[in-house]
Amino acid sequence: MTTTALRPVRATPIDPDAATEAVRALLLALGQDIHSDHLLDTPRRVASAYAELLTPEPFTFTTFPNDDGYDELVLVREIPFRSLCEHHLLPFHGVAHLGYLPGRRIVGLSKLARVVEHFARGLQVQERLTRQIADYLERNLQTKGVAVVLEAEHMCMSLRGVRAPGTKTMTSTLLGLHRQDPATRAEFYALAQVGR
Repeated sequence: MTTTALRPVRATPIDPDAATEAVRALLLALGQDIHSDHLLDTPRRVASAYAELLTPEPFTFTTFPNDDGYDELVLVREIPFRSLCEHHLLPFHGVAHLGYLPGRRIVGLSKLARVVEHFARGLQVQERLTRQIADYLERNLQTKGVAVVLEAEHMCMSLRGVRAPGTKTMTSTLLGLHRQDPATRAEFYALAQVGR
C-alpha cells in the first residue's frame, strides 16, 4: 500500500471575522436592511458557508500494487460534486465520470470520489477542475490512460443572465490511451453513458 496526502493549499488563511464584515458590507451596499431580525446573523452564516465551500478536506490517497496485472478499464460513474464559479461566486453542480487503465497500481475506489471533492472545493472553472482531477490520477497512479468527464449545471447560467435552467455543460480530459486509442476512448464513453 502507498499513500499520498492531499492537503489544502491556500495563499492566505481564511479570516472569519473579516469575511463576516465583508458580507455585512455587501448586504448594506445592496440596499438590504442588515438590522432586520432575519439578516442579523446572515453575514456570519454566509462567511461560514463560503469558508466550508472553499476549504478542501485533507485525505490520504491510498493505492495498492496491481498484483494481478488487471489491465481493463476501471470506471466510477456519477460521482456528485459541487463547486463555486470563480467568475460569479455562484455554485455549479453535477456529476463526474472517472475511468482509468491501471498500470502498476490500483486505487481504493472511494478515493476517486475524494479526489473530485478535493479539487471541487474552491473557486473553480469546470475546465480546470476536469484537468486537475485527470492530472492528479495520472500522476499518482501512473496509469496507462485516464478519462474524466464532468457534467454540470451552472447557477450563473440558470439564475441570472441567460436564465437557462437545466442546461448542462460537459467537459472532458483524456490522457494516455484514452486520448490516443479510439477504441479505448469509445469503451469509456459507452460504459460511462455520458449525457444519457
